[in-house]
Amino acid sequence: MELYAESLTEYKRLKTLEVKVGDLLIGNYHPIRIQTMTTTDTMDTIGTVEQSIRCIEAGAELVRITAPSKKEAENLLNIKNELHRRGYKTPLVADIHFTPNAAEIAARIVEKVRVNPGNYVDKKKFETIEYSDADYQEEIERIRNRFTPLIKICKEYGTAMRIGTNHGSLSDRIMSRYGDTPIGMVESAMEFLRIAESENYYNIVLSMKSSNPQVMVQAYRLLIENMQSELGHCYPLHLGVTEAGDGEDGRIKSAIGIGTLLEDGIGDTIRVSLTEDSEFELPVCENIVKRYEPLSTVGEDSSGGNLSPRVPPIKNFSKLTITGTNTRKTFAVQNIGGKNVPVVIADFHKKIAILREDLKEIGYRYNRVTDKWNISDIAADYVFCGQNKIDFALPGTLKLIYNHDLWKLTSDKTKCFPLLNEQQFLNDSLEKSSAINFVMLDCYSENTTDFDHENFFEKIKNDATAVFCLRTENRNAMQSIRRMFLELMDKEIENPAIIICDSEKPTTAESLIHFAIESGSLLIDGFGNGILLSDHYLDNNEVPDYKLINSIAFGILQASRTRISKTEFISCPSCGRTLFDLQETTAKVRAVTHHLKGLKIAIMGCIVNGPGEMADADFGYVGSGPGKITLYKGKEVVKRNVPEGVAVEELITLLKENNAWVEPAVAAAV
Repeated sequence: MELYAESLTEYKRLKTLEVKVGDLLIGNYHPIRIQTMTTTDTMDTIGTVEQSIRCIEAGAELVRITAPSKKEAENLLNIKNELHRRGYKTPLVADIHFTPNAAEIAARIVEKVRVNPGNYVDKKKFETIEYSDADYQEEIERIRNRFTPLIKICKEYGTAMRIGTNHGSLSDRIMSRYGDTPIGMVESAMEFLRIAESENYYNIVLSMKSSNPQVMVQAYRLLIENMQSELGHCYPLHLGVTEAGDGEDGRIKSAIGIGTLLEDGIGDTIRVSLTEDSEFELPVCENIVKRYEPLSTVGEDSSGGNLSPRVPPIKNFSKLTITGTNTRKTFAVQNIGGKNVPVVIADFHKKIAILREDLKEIGYRYNRVTDKWNISDIAADYVFCGQNKIDFALPGTLKLIYNHDLWKLTSDKTKCFPLLNEQQFLNDSLEKSSAINFVMLDCYSENTTDFDHENFFEKIKNDATAVFCLRTENRNAMQSIRRMFLELMDKEIENPAIIICDSEKPTTAESLIHFAIESGSLLIDGFGNGILLSDHYLDNNEVPDYKLINSIAFGILQASRTRISKTEFISCPSCGRTLFDLQETTAKVRAVTHHLKGLKIAIMGCIVNGPGEMADADFGYVGSGPGKITLYKGKEVVKRNVPEGVAVEELITLLKENNAWVEPAVAAAV
């Protein structure tokens, strides 16, 4: 094995140790397990039991419950007994922060405990501390002395453990030596893992969570490399994007972070953290995991024969790193490639006719009174029309793509461009655009017609108008398109490329997951200069939701941090530690700040991860006590103990004081 994956051209599960959580087996090629966390007060036994049952019946294979102090840890026994009395034996996980005593109690009761190495022993004060090597080793011994009793209890009671690193709660000690980095996240976990192994305790799952999918993916890859090189084996991995938010954005961000890893066979259990009721997380988990269920669970070739043997293996991993530096160098073809943000191409080619009113679905609204177009922040850049000719004047920024035979007949070739196949591009006698030629390339599919590849690549390399459109019919589409990107890099071909992602999923929810994983996992590694999402609902005599697909496209670019077009909300999923109604508050904050394009606002229920996640947010709204809110600018506390009733208004005041506020009417006009 090289680096972090068993294969980069086939779907192969990463070999991990087997961990037993009650009667549930995790890792070692067992099915990917799905889980969630309750949001009730842990001291509310019946409320927690009933929510746990709703989650179990929605598909949860593990249920996590917070235990912030000894009394909540002790009450886990009442919760477990009541669940057993009602016939539910699903393993329970105690979520521990700051309180080793609570962990030691919980480990005697539930099947698994989760500890956060950032705050299990250390306290976070956002201080930078200079350590000598000897001083640092003393700190490790302090951790060993405090952590070892829990290990011994877990061994005695057969309790599993998750060592769960959070990007938002790294200790001052780790931050001082490694910084706010994926390397620091990995080392935070490895310190605890080394102690556990020295005690011959191996019933462990690890996680590397972050609200930033790029950071999360890099941290997991680094962790795998470290475990393989230092320990010679890998522990099972629990995947999740923490503080993902709610609604469409939360689902997209989670699917990109989790899916990028699952596509490479990484991950043994997942949780989608949404600022919604816990049971709503499970269908999203199921839609993610079902992509991999038909595949073999063993470590052999798990493509099921659906990945063409024509896809050459990747022999040189140097072009695909674990540190997020894979961005492919491209030149610009007008507004595609180079330093331009990725473009969005709307797929209208299956429409019977394209009318002016149709453009409102992709961000362009025509005002007949003023004869002007209003253009939204998520307006598509191009429309692929296929054989549908548009006969009305276009908004100033919108451009069209036609099949070549129709493009030849268009009069305005400054706004209309052809789509060519490989043979058409090689045909020198065929008329082409002097500005942009979109060239469709089928990546290693079985039905690809043989043609002169070397001549094609040499010709396109020297054509400053050519833009690749990469697609494939292979089941493992992401791996096939990624392999093509690496081949282009090996050949030093710098033409920009559009990622084409087709969905034939039966539901909108499944299509969202499909689009986010297949295109987002490429974008997150720096591959692609635009996306075209195509939904095949018309095969079932239904009309695709073009507005939703356009929104998903921009959501994918936002979540992959490649094009920012709206406010980003980093909000936690709520739990028994939450100090206010998180869903209601998130809705309030979103309602008054959703127009602040490019701003990152964090809404946190408590101080466990809140202050840490401020590092990735511009402003923060964090529960600090019952009915009290603390407002942050970055990591800096600006206002403490603000009454919840006026906290949203105080947040707006804070934004105004820092020149981050724009009146909604002004934003709409812009």
